[in-house]
Amino acid sequence: MSVLACCRRDCPNVMCDRLSYEHGYICHECFEELVGLGVRTDIVAFLNSPKRNSNVEAARAYFETIFPMPRD
Repeated sequence: MSVLACCRRDCPNVMCDRLSYEHGYICHECFEELVGLGVRTDIVAFLNSPKRNSNVEAARAYFETIFPMPRD
């Protein structure tokens, strides 16, 4: 079995499921970040950008303290 490394700069992920014949493989994390940036995002520039360290759980905890859910 071959390694399907993400084509994003500095991304260590392998075994990526998504393949563009023009741009190469992309992992789930990078794909989600790309989708979040929107359709006007330059794919080549995105793939050449460094991968951001994303800690969704920490961000969620932080923002939930600012915007708490109402208690019943």
